Amino acid sequence: MFKCKAVWNKLAPLVRASSTLCLQNARKSVLRHGRRLEMVQKAQMSSGPAGGGGENTLYYVLVGATCLGTGVYAYRTVSGDKERYNERMIDLVNRPKQGPRAAEAVTEVVAGSKEEPVEEPTLTEAPVEEPLVTEAVVEFTESEPVTEPLVEASIPEPTVETLVTESVVEASVPESIIEVSVTEPVAEAPAVTQSEEPLASVVESETEPTPVIITAHVPEASPVSESAAVSEPAPAAEPVESTAAHSDVPEHAPYLLIGGGTASFAAARSIRARDPGARVLIVTEESELPYMRPPLSKELWFSDDPKATETLSFKQWNGKERSIYFQPPSFYVSPTDLAKVENGGVAVLTGRKVVHMDVRENKVKLSDGAEISYEKCLIATGGVPRNLQVIDRAGEEVMKRTTLFRKIEDFRSLEKISREVKSITIIGGGFLGSELACALGRRSTDLGLEVIQMFPEKGNMGKVLPEYLSNWTTEKVRKEGVNIIMDAVVKNVSYKNDKLEIKLKDGRLIETDHVVAAVGLEPSVELAKSAGLEVDSDFGGYRVNAELQARSNIWVAGDAACFYDIKLGRRRVEHHDHAVVSGRLAGENMTGASKPYWHQSMFWSDLGPDVGYEAIGIVDSSLPTVGVFAKATAKDTPKAATEQSGTGIRSESETEAVAVTLKAETTAPPPPVQQKEDYGKGVVFYLRDNVVVGIVLWNVFNRMPIARKIIKDGEQHADLNEVAKLFNIHED
Repeated sequence: MFKCKAVWNKLAPLVRASSTLCLQNARKSVLRHGRRLEMVQKAQMSSGPAGGGGENTLYYVLVGATCLGTGVYAYRTVSGDKERYNERMIDLVNRPKQGPRAAEAVTEVVAGSKEEPVEEPTLTEAPVEEPLVTEAVVEFTESEPVTEPLVEASIPEPTVETLVTESVVEASVPESIIEVSVTEPVAEAPAVTQSEEPLASVVESETEPTPVIITAHVPEASPVSESAAVSEPAPAAEPVESTAAHSDVPEHAPYLLIGGGTASFAAARSIRARDPGARVLIVTEESELPYMRPPLSKELWFSDDPKATETLSFKQWNGKERSIYFQPPSFYVSPTDLAKVENGGVAVLTGRKVVHMDVRENKVKLSDGAEISYEKCLIATGGVPRNLQVIDRAGEEVMKRTTLFRKIEDFRSLEKISREVKSITIIGGGFLGSELACALGRRSTDLGLEVIQMFPEKGNMGKVLPEYLSNWTTEKVRKEGVNIIMDAVVKNVSYKNDKLEIKLKDGRLIETDHVVAAVGLEPSVELAKSAGLEVDSDFGGYRVNAELQARSNIWVAGDAACFYDIKLGRRRVEHHDHAVVSGRLAGENMTGASKPYWHQSMFWSDLGPDVGYEAIGIVDSSLPTVGVFAKATAKDTPKAATEQSGTGIRSESETEAVAVTLKAETTAPPPPVQQKEDYGKGVVFYLRDNVVVGIVLWNVFNRMPIARKIIKDGEQHADLNEVAKLFNIHED
């Protein structure tokens, strides 16, 4: 390029001078004769006197010399580039760790490309779609048996078909190239990375090359030296290993459910009910199939079967056997067979966590790197147990002796610990803390176990129940053998002398062997950032519309959903019944139902088989309450309720019931029960602006549809004693 520019700089002034002289002579001629030159004279234009042609000859010579020089320069430049390229290829194969025989092979091919004509490109084999190859590998045929160790390329299988990603043309070599199946490890020429020009381009023709695959034959007797092997493995083997590691992960799932809890299972069952051929994939971080959580803090602790911890089967309050799992393993199909099953099915991928969502491509990425595409997706990730900050900061020894109760493994761990230690302290006075306290307290006498429950309120479930009912509940828990510590605010937790020391804000010090933190749930919203989902700043969880949809093709159900209640405003509920109903509705909407969420979910808690309650709506002890109670009978217990409904998970029957108008009692009710009396059974109404927004049914069962209708109506009631008659609490 620089030579061409120098020649042009020398010739250009002469050409411009000649052209200028011609133009000046033409102008003079026009002025002299007073007319334009004829066309025939233009061909005889001269820069000299009239009749002369010497200047025109010089002009033609200069232009011709310029063209000739340009052609010579282009030819020499192309030839020089080709020589430099051949030298570069030879230098590459002569680098350290390359065998001398490979260098000779390259030299012979380069020499052959100069001496022998290039044949027409021949397509020897159609490219096969395989994992991406980042190195183009070319094999050569030797005319004589190989007597020196050859370089061994790292290949995943003895038989290799190398897909060349650059354009390669077969060259003629002294011996004919025969395409054969290689059954022994093949000795190959050094691999050339894509960042460099491929070696095979040395023999390219000047015409546009055709992509081909070169397969060479190497005599089987060729010795292969292990010491001469290339230190870096071929990148082509990496996709093969990755595919093997993810062989149990389907690439696509029409319905993808993230989370393996109650909401996901309810959604799967709903999807299959509306679309019998649907293929549903549940991805759960746990190693268990979908199961119900309420028995973990209730019935399982009261089982007489020593194997209940392993089998996770329990007796309900009515004595019937039941498993904690929704369905046996035979109900599900294998994830690898999900796409092959004729009529679809439900598959569960356990031990995997979704860590990233690509909502534009409709894909998710798992913790092991696998990717799954979907058409419709449900997020039902639930939540993780909260912990006290003072415990988080206390160190490893304290954390090893702390249980955050949520999963099956937590139940098994705590059940084992209760048999090994002398004291357990439960921090928290809500539903979970009170249930675990009663369960462990009933075992305390047989195991010689001290059970302590502490909370900052003035009584058990003090944030839910009115003060008089909370105090009565506290006495009930004490009778189970639990040491209750009220108004307890934990200031510090430390480990000293093989004991945990819990120091309270008022200076009290409690020693214990193990701590159970039951202080609430934090919704899992880790996918919000990658999926671009909105998280509610007040209640937590993903904000969804009335159809439980967070955005196109994505729904949310269960504990992680923050939904809008048309009667009670925006809410987030952490109970079994809400998981069942919201999961079921989300599944219907994923199949095109487009139904709004109108349901008022309920929850229940049992303090053993004799005392239990059900609640609906907003139950907050800070609201004004009105309680109507009556004397309980033998049938007013959780045990009797399960005998009547046939299930210990009462929401399964309650949510299907429809509220009807019941005839109010005609007999005069007895006077209201005073605070010091035994609260056998009753109804507690929670008011906001004189409208009932929440109801607790205390030892009153199978009446939830009536409570749901009262809240839905949203009317003001002058006398709630008359409303309480709808629940027939005064019947014997």
